[in-house]
Amino acid sequence: MVFGEFHRGRRLRRTPFLRDMVRETELRPDDLIQGYFVVDTADPNFERPISSLPGQSQLSVERLVARVGAAMEAGLRSAIIFGLPEKKDPVGSGAYADDGIVQKAVMRLKETYPELVVVTDVCLCEYTSHGHCGLIDGRGEVQNDPTLELLAKTAVSHARAGADIIAPSDMMDGRVGAIRMALDDADFSHIPIMSYAVKYASCFYGPFRDAADSTPAFGDRRGYQMDPANVREGLREAAADLSEGADMLIVKPAMPYLDVVRLLRDNFDVPLVAYQVSGEYAMLQAAIANGWLDGKGAILESLTGIKRAGADMIITYFAEQVLPWLSK
Repeated sequence: MVFGEFHRGRRLRRTPFLRDMVRETELRPDDLIQGYFVVDTADPNFERPISSLPGQSQLSVERLVARVGAAMEAGLRSAIIFGLPEKKDPVGSGAYADDGIVQKAVMRLKETYPELVVVTDVCLCEYTSHGHCGLIDGRGEVQNDPTLELLAKTAVSHARAGADIIAPSDMMDGRVGAIRMALDDADFSHIPIMSYAVKYASCFYGPFRDAADSTPAFGDRRGYQMDPANVREGLREAAADLSEGADMLIVKPAMPYLDVVRLLRDNFDVPLVAYQVSGEYAMLQAAIANGWLDGKGAILESLTGIKRAGADMIITYFAEQVLPWLSK
């Protein structure tokens, strides 16, 4: 029976080696940034598992150093650090204190592993007693402009401690410009800014708020984080941050917003990062634990899909787990 000419795509799928040769998207160790939660504690052996993030823990500085070292042996190149201070106050002073928890952690990491690329999250929510990302006025509103000075102070303190990349996540207007100016004035013009330019007010952040103890004491963050229904707004936010001096852009979350990742990839020729957030991680872990998904396959497919959409790098809590797989 003659069917005529038609495309035979299966010719290039026939063997594993053929599939490898024509693969369009490659996931590499350099693409992955592992998130860590470090706690200001006098106990050097402190390690508290995070129930909503299976496999992740709140760590003392010393336990953080040990865990990062083990991950580096498997190929880890970069980490992003989130801090839990000993005390909180209305102005989030622990965020920009020279002896703050992130500052201490960064100094120890860079002292021990100078080649590690250390990214620091710059925000006030983990340090304020009210849990919001900026200063609060008498009406309970987040104040944009007064917050910028504190974010800039935080960024400079992180750079002084040895951070390689500053990543502001607060979503205050103008914060990239304020941070860039402060870094330049403090002789840190060489430090790049990886801006959470397109950060949505997402329900997928729940486990992170457990891990970082950053749930707002009142209200929510919809007044400064983006509406999940909007996509064109993301272009405006990204363009604004680049005009203020951002060197890299982040889309957060990742998987529910792959269309946004692709839109930014097609419109901006700068390094693009997608953040596979805590809720995405927790959902996959729950399905894997119940036997509903093949763990290795689902994790790698999720990360490959994010990269295929256009991300150059991925912030993910799976990095430690995935690295040994990529070396084989």
